Amino acid sequence: MKRIVIALLAPLLLGGCLLSPGKFASELQLFADDQFAFTYDGEIQMLALSKLAEMANNGDESFVAECYDADFEMAECSEAEIAEQQAEWDAGAEDRRAEQAREAEKMRAVMGGIDPANPQAAQELAARLERQRGWQRVTYKGDGVFDVAFAVSGTLTHDFTFPTIEGMLGANAFVSVNLRDGAQVRVDAPDFSRQQDSNPMFGGGSLAALAAMAEADESGDIPQIVMPEGTFTIVTDGRVLANNTDEGPAPHAAGQSLSWTIGATTRQAPTALIAFD
Repeated sequence: MKRIVIALLAPLLLGGCLLSPGKFASELQLFADDQFAFTYDGEIQMLALSKLAEMANNGDESFVAECYDADFEMAECSEAEIAEQQAEWDAGAEDRRAEQAREAEKMRAVMGGIDPANPQAAQELAARLERQRGWQRVTYKGDGVFDVAFAVSGTLTHDFTFPTIEGMLGANAFVSVNLRDGAQVRVDAPDFSRQQDSNPMFGGGSLAALAAMAEADESGDIPQIVMPEGTFTIVTDGRVLANNTDEGPAPHAAGQSLSWTIGATTRQAPTALIAFD
């Protein structure tokens, strides 16, 4: 089981600090005078600070001999086979330690110098976020999960992405707002989906697979993975050209609204195209 978890986790940690929303409520307001406001209230999990990352970084240091018969079926190892495999395992110990050191250095570089193995790493990250504008609350709950409140507003003269973390190269976008010619705005929320298979940062469904394994694991050895569960709403006085909500635009005091409920059956990430002509 541990080897399976490590194999699934490896592509997720290539970015060093994969972020995933948990339970949340988020709203984006877009208006014709270029004014906008965005809020996110809820959980964010950073796998680089979770027990899963520790499991992958430590690797599987316990030696287990594996032998197969002529039909490639598992078979009992002889004493000679065990001794031979043990010798090969011991001979590769230095190479395994060197590889772990290289991976740890890559992780620190992507995380802007924060060492995920440091017990104070979560508090250091929380302090870094709190000094960035917009982060009103950052509380560490354990196992890589933060409870946050983020709010920002202003004039939308350029593209907007949430979240961004100072010094980190591998923060994936929950929500992106892109300005187009012709007074159009494209909104995508690639991580507000429990499937997340369309997002290459999630290793083609590895995150969902790990979450399912954690739910089925009765031993408690596999740490829990938070999955997106919440609501995302766009409020606008613009003209909705395209969207993938179930109900379409609804009347709102400020114009109209688009709403998505993210849950276990959500397959498509929210997206919308709005014109301000």
